[in-house]
Amino acid sequence: MSLDKCRKGQTVKIIFIGNSDVKAQAIRFGISEGEIVNCMEVIPTGPVVVRKNNQEIAIGRRLACQIEVELIS
Repeated sequence: MSLDKCRKGQTVKIIFIGNSDVKAQAIRFGISEGEIVNCMEVIPTGPVVVRKNNQEIAIGRRLACQIEVELIS
């Protein structure tokens, strides 16, 4: 599933990030393939807020749609 489909409270592992432009943008946020993040908030038609290492990161909907994740819990 894509990151924009996760729900508040879920823990997910990032398994694939789209093309090189999307990867570059995700890396700027400190997110890469293999990372485990917690979904803190999904704002309808807005960003997805994830927590990684006690830091909350708001990821825009268009970017979140291109990040494939696997549900951990």
